[in-house]
Amino acid sequence: MKLTTKLGLKLAGAAGVAAYAGALAGGAIAYRAAMHVNDDQKRRGQWLSHAENTEIENFWYEKQPKESWSVRSHDGLKLVATYLPNPQSKGRLVILAHGLGHSREQMIPYARIFMGLGYAVLMPDARSFGDSEGHTIGYGWLDRLDYQRWVTLAVNRLGSQIEIVLMGISMGAATVMAASGEPLPANVKAVIEDSGYADLYDEAKFRVAHKFHLPVYPIMPMANRIARMRAGYAFTDGQMLHQVAASGLPILMIHGGLDKTVPVRNARRLYDLLPQQKGLYIDPQAGHVQAIRTHPSRYQDVVDEFLREEVGLA
Repeated sequence: MKLTTKLGLKLAGAAGVAAYAGALAGGAIAYRAAMHVNDDQKRRGQWLSHAENTEIENFWYEKQPKESWSVRSHDGLKLVATYLPNPQSKGRLVILAHGLGHSREQMIPYARIFMGLGYAVLMPDARSFGDSEGHTIGYGWLDRLDYQRWVTLAVNRLGSQIEIVLMGISMGAATVMAASGEPLPANVKAVIEDSGYADLYDEAKFRVAHKFHLPVYPIMPMANRIARMRAGYAFTDGQMLHQVAASGLPILMIHGGLDKTVPVRNARRLYDLLPQQKGLYIDPQAGHVQAIRTHPSRYQDVVDEFLREEVGLA
């Protein structure tokens, strides 16, 4: 073999190794940025959740009677929640799920809506957020198993006749969609998702490209492999659409037409492909999880009408 040929092969091999090393480094950085939460970030998420509410909403919440509930996750984390009993309860409970980078207090505005509709409210902190243990984000996929446990606890504490609705926003919307596809008791009657993603891997690719302005390939395939090894699940596992379809539960999908975090195409894809009873409300003026702010009365009416007329929770 000629010297120039050998040199070319060595250079090509070195370039291949360098490319792989670069992809590995990029994937590791992407994994760390996307998946890890430190204690300071958890505290900031709690502050942010309060700060994004109105003073009236936070004042209302502080005046509510509360109970502290907790469960232990399948992998040993202590998860905490606030239970708000409702003296006007009709034997119904909504279990709420907050978004990424927040805590259960983000769901105070939604709790007010459901309390007014005659529901008691359970507001968990997702794993790795708020007062719940953990530092690895579940993005709704690990959380689906946690919500199975919250449902079981609710039935055990509130009785076998309790009727349950699962409702979440953003990552929390993905959580309740994913949870719906797991074995659940017949107490769970419906799912409401606001600004959720239909496919976790697609959403991760969108954020890498549009938020961080980085090349999707080879960063995402490498980050996916690292997540599988370190977090116990891969982004490609998060097939929320399949989970909801498997559940057969009635689902209401809410989305903002101006959403730049989770594109509105996610809601349209869910609506087009899901075979079960379903509703769709797109607020053309709303950004990510902002439909409750742009038209609050309409938001409450949409939720109420769906639960009464489509699900039969009158």
